Amino acid sequence: EDVFQPPSSGRSSLGHPQAAPRSSPATPHPDLFRSEDTKTKRKQKAPHTSVHPKRGRGDSAAQEEKWHNKEEQDKKPQPLRFTPATTPGPTFDTTVSWSPLSLFQLFFNPAKFVWKVLTVRDFYIFMAILIFSSLVSVHHRSDYWRKAWPYNFPFPGNKMARNRFEAILWSLHLSNPEEDEDNERKKNTADYDRLFKIKPLYTEIVTACQAHFQPYQMISIDERMVASKARHRMKQYQKDKPTKWGYKLFVLADSSTGYTWNFFVYTGKSVSTTGQGLSYSSVMDLLPLSSLGGGYTLFVDNFYTSPTLFQDLSARNIGCCGTIRKNRIGFPQTDKNDLPKKAERGDLRWLRRGNLLFVKWMNTREVTMCSTVHAAFSGKSIQRGVKSAGVWQSKSIPAPDPVIDYNQNMGGVDLSDALIGYYSVHHKSSRSIHPSILFRLSGVGSRGQQPKQGDPDFPLPSHLGQLLRGMWRSTGLDRIICANSNALPDIAPRHCPRKSVWVSQTNDQMSQQ
Repeated sequence: EDVFQPPSSGRSSLGHPQAAPRSSPATPHPDLFRSEDTKTKRKQKAPHTSVHPKRGRGDSAAQEEKWHNKEEQDKKPQPLRFTPATTPGPTFDTTVSWSPLSLFQLFFNPAKFVWKVLTVRDFYIFMAILIFSSLVSVHHRSDYWRKAWPYNFPFPGNKMARNRFEAILWSLHLSNPEEDEDNERKKNTADYDRLFKIKPLYTEIVTACQAHFQPYQMISIDERMVASKARHRMKQYQKDKPTKWGYKLFVLADSSTGYTWNFFVYTGKSVSTTGQGLSYSSVMDLLPLSSLGGGYTLFVDNFYTSPTLFQDLSARNIGCCGTIRKNRIGFPQTDKNDLPKKAERGDLRWLRRGNLLFVKWMNTREVTMCSTVHAAFSGKSIQRGVKSAGVWQSKSIPAPDPVIDYNQNMGGVDLSDALIGYYSVHHKSSRSIHPSILFRLSGVGSRGQQPKQGDPDFPLPSHLGQLLRGMWRSTGLDRIICANSNALPDIAPRHCPRKSVWVSQTNDQMSQQ
């Protein structure tokens, strides 16, 4: 009777929730009213009455097993039947005396890794795979050899094994390894050539680009960035380029077709060949007048433009036009009748020094130009968007002649970059300078032979498709792959990358040949 009994439910007899009793320092804890017997009963666990065995307990046999001591007898299992594939022991001839070197060569036999000679046909297939990969994009290079849908391409899996392609890609060298070692010994000296490993192909491509195409009158010089994740001291950073990190090339391109006529790779800070700085020397190195000729008009940006350069080129029968920085040596510093800071859009000022014309023109901001082939202003205008009363409208704005021609002809290198970037070879490489860099340049160079840039009857994928088909024919691949049809294998229904429309158009055009 002295045991405290808590209420059976949380409600009183009237059905209302019963308030919990308040505890106070004067009220003792309920456990103080419990007897020792009740506390003991609560600690005892109730017996297990389920018909199922308790989890974690084994069967009766498991409960009866026990550990035995060494005096108790054990029974040995039945012996296994020994059936080795060959006679146990050394598999080589033990009757012959083997030297340590001979035993070592058993485990490191160079005959297992004999290099298969690379034939011209194999290299054409290798290059055809690179071109094929520029037309058809997959996530990984190994997907070109996958047999499962949608990657079951008839090419290249049936013409070259993946391991063979990888071996050629990894082992491709463009120079003599012995000469490479001699060049490496010259490191940190003036005789060291950072481009030695690609110099043979590099020189050959530049020579071919100049031999098979003559630029039209309008040409341009600009930088080109070749993206790379390799760790190399030649990599540069260009914040204003779409490709920020990579190898920097100085390129001379035809303005109308985008043809890369000459280029060189920037190898870092070095002694100038002309003593006039990098911008001056790079232009002079890209203009071999003996093979280019005279009468051309060169367009450059403000990195290259200087009065000294333009005068020297004008003396060699090369006209120039480009934007110029106001702090260049030789730029007019007079303030007399200068362009106001808040001039109206389209207002301009010009100044002439002999054949050098300097122009200041107000667009959304001030633009400064220099030219040796233009008059200042002939009444021409350009269309620009102007916002009036919250509505954008096209408005005709007067513009100087150098600005109009510069906008039309400066994009030669940009056009060349676009042609390269649309259908380029995408794969990673651990090399500092991979041959695919030059492959991209040579591919655009060969396309420059087309009659007119932007011809809808001869788009870039059609050119690459015809090049691929020509390589197949030269190696006999078309007779093997397309034995029953004159058309290339249609890959578009099985794989639809972002360029699938162009690929389909290429196949349709080839099937009509």
